[in-house]
Amino acid sequence: MRGEGGPLLEVEDLRVTFDTEAGPVEAVRGVSFTLGRERLGIVGESGSGKTMTGRSVLRLVRPPGRIEAKRMAFEGVDLLGLSERSMRTLRGKRIAMVMQDPKFSLNPVMSVGDQLTEGLRRRDRLGKADAVRRALEMLEAVQIRDPERVLGAYPHELSGGMGQRVMIAMMLIPEPDLLIADEPTSALDVTVQREVLAIMDRLVRERGMGLLFISHDLTLVSKFCDRVLVMYRGKVVEEVMADQLHAAKHPYTQGLLNCLPRVGGAREPLPVLERDPSWAE
Repeated sequence: MRGEGGPLLEVEDLRVTFDTEAGPVEAVRGVSFTLGRERLGIVGESGSGKTMTGRSVLRLVRPPGRIEAKRMAFEGVDLLGLSERSMRTLRGKRIAMVMQDPKFSLNPVMSVGDQLTEGLRRRDRLGKADAVRRALEMLEAVQIRDPERVLGAYPHELSGGMGQRVMIAMMLIPEPDLLIADEPTSALDVTVQREVLAIMDRLVRERGMGLLFISHDLTLVSKFCDRVLVMYRGKVVEEVMADQLHAAKHPYTQGLLNCLPRVGGAREPLPVLERDPSWAE
């Protein structure tokens, strides 16, 4: 396992602000956390700032968005102080991100094979045959049948679930030190979801990869992750060990848990989360 000495990622007082005609809007407000070679989950409703937090680590928030932080460091290197060229050397090879919707992440005019092998050939200087072999291996690892056919296909020829698996394969090919996974299994059936999670778990345990796992699925996060951050309106309102998520103390987290349907439970309307203005302060 590489680099066991300290935190892989350190984030202190992260803020993401968008300048609008109506004034500045804060999407992320003072988020702080550290990530070791572990599985850290971030949960919350849509619009809570989960995705913006993950994108900020890779500096993928573009104008009119602004990223500010007292500290945002990867293995001690100040990410905010790096040039864009230096950031490009980190993206993909050292820090990778699986986006939520493959329709907007895959290049529609490039074949799947070209997209999977481009980084291997340009960045890692692999020959075409070796790059194709590595791409086929990873497509098989994410349970894609007939990977040779998929390699020659274009994104519009794939189903949503297959496109998601291609995205996951693409991000895992270079075996990054830090993987930011934004709803990586939302479009997958249960069987494939289990296989993809097993791949990520293996990389964390055997290679010492750090995983930032962004999800709305509290049940999944509680079973798969080590720790969980709960976000509400751009803030972290609670941090809890994943296996203790069911015993969370904050009323927002409790409200989210109470809204979950339960197999065999009472056939009554699910409760509506009643919010307290003080949660956003």
